[in-house]
Amino acid sequence: MDNLKIKKLRENARVPFRATPGSAGMDLYACIDSPLTLESGDTALIPTGIAIELPSSELAAFVFARSGLAIKHGIGLLNSVGVIDSDYRGEICVGVINQMKEAYTISPDERIAQLVIMPVSLIEPVEVSELSDTERGTAGFGSTGKK
Repeated sequence: MDNLKIKKLRENARVPFRATPGSAGMDLYACIDSPLTLESGDTALIPTGIAIELPSSELAAFVFARSGLAIKHGIGLLNSVGVIDSDYRGEICVGVINQMKEAYTISPDERIAQLVIMPVSLIEPVEVSELSDTERGTAGFGSTGKK
């Protein structure tokens, strides 16, 4: 089994890990020196204090929101899902937004997102003049009806 190499960039950074054997994601922690309050609609870029090295270009790391923060406090990710390419070696930072009316304070070492490693397809794009026909064709955006 390959390993995910993790480098601490700051002394107070926490190395992510899976909370349970069945966890798909590893928690990412806010590597901040003091609490940060987000008012309604505020955004912030939260450093994690770590960088990673994936073992293959056929893998990427994806940053997802933590369901508890999102559901209970409205803290989501600015770009829905963060993508960390296999050749990126910089600090992982998490762009967050407070989507609720109430302020929320992020504490140092708080779990702010989760990191999931997944395979990616490296197929090459090819421009063509025609695509094959399907039963659905170009119908989209609810074309299969509400069930």
